[in-house]
Amino acid sequence: MPTLLSTKKLSTAQKQLVLNSGLRFVEYDAIQIDFVDFKAISVENAIITSKNTAKAVIKNNISIQKCFCVGEKTSEVLKNHNYKIVEVADYGRNLANIVLNKYSDQSFSFFCGNKRREEIPSVLKENHIAFEEIEVYKTRLNFQHFQQEFDGILFFSPSAVQSFTKENQLKDSIVFCIGKTTASEAKKHTENIVTATKPSIENVIVQAVKNLKSR
Repeated sequence: MPTLLSTKKLSTAQKQLVLNSGLRFVEYDAIQIDFVDFKAISVENAIITSKNTAKAVIKNNISIQKCFCVGEKTSEVLKNHNYKIVEVADYGRNLANIVLNKYSDQSFSFFCGNKRREEIPSVLKENHIAFEEIEVYKTRLNFQHFQQEFDGILFFSPSAVQSFTKENQLKDSIVFCIGKTTASEAKKHTENIVTATKPSIENVIVQAVKNLKSR
């Protein structure tokens, strides 16, 4: 029976999707998140690109009038804490283009981690859209060496790929990535990549189960 490694510890429901398929399963956290503490602030327009960013915003009691989010899961976390969601896009570049086309006369607070991608700030800078960058968490790579090889590996961020490949080789493993930026990082190490059709953890799992069960 094929063995699947997740580079992020899954929720009970997500784990059940794997276990119900009969695959063997190993999980660990390839990255660790350290939230940055700062005084509560109030902003009008906030760009929030991940669940970790959303959790940091909530933890620090940041008052926001309008949220612009990357990912349905990100927006759900904020909605559950009564934040107003104005726009949601699957990818950072898509959200940046929405801001450019509809809100270019406004200014934004871009909440992010220390390893944030360039897609959003580059579009805002190029088009002279006013924004300030606020770092709300730091990502640490959690290196771990595995003796065994895995038939499939789930990756949910470029940082997780960097963390895993520091101590391990991908060899013949099929790599399942949550999105294009993660897949781009994985491509530095392998061509054996399947990218999710929708950038969600559940979709990555579905792709892995479908692929590995047919082997």
